[in-house]
Amino acid sequence: MNEKNPIPVGTAVKMPVFSTTYFMTTKIVSTNRKAYHEYHILETYEAGIVLLGSEVKSLREGNASLKESYVIIRGGEAFLVGTHIRAYSHTGFAGHEPVRNRKLLLHKKEIGKIHSKLAEKGLTAVPLKLYFSKGRLKVEFGLAKGKKLHDKREAKKQKDIKREMQREMGKYS
Repeated sequence: MNEKNPIPVGTAVKMPVFSTTYFMTTKIVSTNRKAYHEYHILETYEAGIVLLGSEVKSLREGNASLKESYVIIRGGEAFLVGTHIRAYSHTGFAGHEPVRNRKLLLHKKEIGKIHSKLAEKGLTAVPLKLYFSKGRLKVEFGLAKGKKLHDKREAKKQKDIKREMQREMGKYS
């Protein structure tokens, strides 16, 4: 025991336990529901994203849109293009641009693999959702192939049949 530390050496001290629930939850900021209607999603990837401070604060408020956005690979780096992040509500005049290219954080091997698959005819990389995981913003994107009109009709028909079956099963249970 000394003047600076009133607790004797070797004494067991209970430290306050901090809640980890904030860091363990995932909060979905934005989803691209239209992507599942417009494309066949073949593979999905998760990537971090490089943002400015005002963008992160705006995303915590849920101000983002993934419509008309896509992923490109240029110069060995992946970029998210066309994502709209609205200006933060408490930002002064020095905010951020709502629509700009944002760098994705991926391993070189993943970038090479994605780049080789995007070189195939008809494949594109479409963001599916933006979410916070353990306090960090992540983007989930998928390698997708565009659906034809008859594919969209068939998917809608299957969805309607499934919904009707669920409704009928609900009546008898």
